[in-house]
Amino acid sequence: MYKLNIKYECAGRVRRTHDLKTKDFEIELFSVDGCLKAVLKPKSKIKFYEFKLVSDFRFTSEHRIFVNGYQSWTESREYAPREKMDLLNIVNDFFLKSPFNKNTGLGAAGDLFFCKHPKRAGEFYGYSYGYVRNRNEIDLIASLDESTGYTIVRFNSNNNTFSVEKDLEGVIFDSESTIINFVRLKGAYDDVFDRWFSLMNVSCRQKEKMTGYTTWYNYYGNVDESIVKRDLESISELPQKVDIFQIDDGYQKAIGDWLNTNEKKFPGSMKNTADNIHGKNMLAGLWLAPFAATKESFIYKEHKDWLVKNKSGKPCVAGANWGGFYVVDFLHPQARKYLQKVFDTVLNEWGYDMVKLDFLYAACIVPRQNKSRGQLMCEAMDFIRECVGDKLILGCGAPLMPCFGKVDFCRIGPDVSLDWRFNPLSIREDVSTPNTVACTVFRRGLNGRAFMNDPDVFLLRDDNIKMDYSKRKLLATVNSVFGSLLFVSDNVSEYAEEKLAFFTETASKNHEKILKAEMSKGDIIKTTYEKDGKKHSLSFNYKNGSLLQSATEKY
Repeated sequence: MYKLNIKYECAGRVRRTHDLKTKDFEIELFSVDGCLKAVLKPKSKIKFYEFKLVSDFRFTSEHRIFVNGYQSWTESREYAPREKMDLLNIVNDFFLKSPFNKNTGLGAAGDLFFCKHPKRAGEFYGYSYGYVRNRNEIDLIASLDESTGYTIVRFNSNNNTFSVEKDLEGVIFDSESTIINFVRLKGAYDDVFDRWFSLMNVSCRQKEKMTGYTTWYNYYGNVDESIVKRDLESISELPQKVDIFQIDDGYQKAIGDWLNTNEKKFPGSMKNTADNIHGKNMLAGLWLAPFAATKESFIYKEHKDWLVKNKSGKPCVAGANWGGFYVVDFLHPQARKYLQKVFDTVLNEWGYDMVKLDFLYAACIVPRQNKSRGQLMCEAMDFIRECVGDKLILGCGAPLMPCFGKVDFCRIGPDVSLDWRFNPLSIREDVSTPNTVACTVFRRGLNGRAFMNDPDVFLLRDDNIKMDYSKRKLLATVNSVFGSLLFVSDNVSEYAEEKLAFFTETASKNHEKILKAEMSKGDIIKTTYEKDGKKHSLSFNYKNGSLLQSATEKY
């Protein structure tokens, strides 16, 4: 049984109700085989401030609660029922929401400014899906449609309830509309995820693991043509074939000006670079942030009308990167034409095979044109897939469910840092190896169903890194077992024999079968999986990277 909590505005008056039928609207609930759909029939124009269904759930100390963070980079893991969610702290509550942070973009990558965050231990929330695990049984609560708005799933062990609510900010309803559509499924982990994706009729576009190289985690924005040529040559000589060579941020003159190459850094043109990559029998990948533009870009200087505006009518700051960036509105007809030209040039004229598309959350940062954030994000991903056609997309910085079946690969954690250090005062989307590893383990249900999971890079090099080698190997192992896009960011010519052997093992395309993966006591992740006909056990402290157990058993 579900209790309805609604706060809405109609005819200038704000009201609260628990009723399915009022003088302003009717709501029909349809319940079939665990699926529940709420259909609104308004009698006049209605704006919702809250739309929530609440049900009882008896939590025990044995339960573990998983909540899926807002977007790719957001902390996502299992919790014990009496834990407090990490990284919901004084930094978020006071600094980021203070007037001093106005227009800096800090915190804009998350849901800080539009979602009510839990304050107490025992309260948990996430987006699109979440579950309660009792040993090997999963009780999954999952959205079947985000096109009307983001579905927020909450669990509260203090009052023994869970709830499903919709982010409907920015929408006025005046006709029949499906508001909530979700399912509750119980069973073994793989079984409930298979059933969920079957109900959505979503399948994974890419079927095989792939390996790759990216420039970012060694050179960051300082990449140039000479570095690309050197590392391309080195990685092409490996005995283990690498599938994709991807150039990240740094080739362009400004964020937003994707067709204006920095000729000092890449004098030979981006097409020649793609040709060189193809000459080494690899796919060529290129990084873009299609919805981002900085003040240095021609978009900001000449086409401010293409930019999403805030309530004050000024261009909306969507993040602090590059000194702050603004949002290119994919709904604007001329902006759409520009983005179509960008993709056509990069993919067809320059010849790149894959685009890594970053900071995608920017597309929905402001509700507009009577569309919710969820609807905007779904439409943005449809638009991108239309632009890219049959070529590969690696999504990043994206709310995940709108990407289901639309991207080939998707980042499912934040950026890996060059150290292994958990910072309790950081924001939930911050660069963090610990959170990357946790996301890689606990978002595994999406791998091969929604898209192929990209756990971000592993790094084996000895220079320009602050992790000891045991932690580097642990990161590589987790990526290999749970991920499907295995990227490195090293100059592999510097690898000694032992590192070459470990790279080959890590980058193998064997499909591991995950038998168990759970958050145990404290910060310990325990996993069991099958590989090469053997049973492997791996236990580690995800916050400090210490390995507790690594064992192999023959069947």
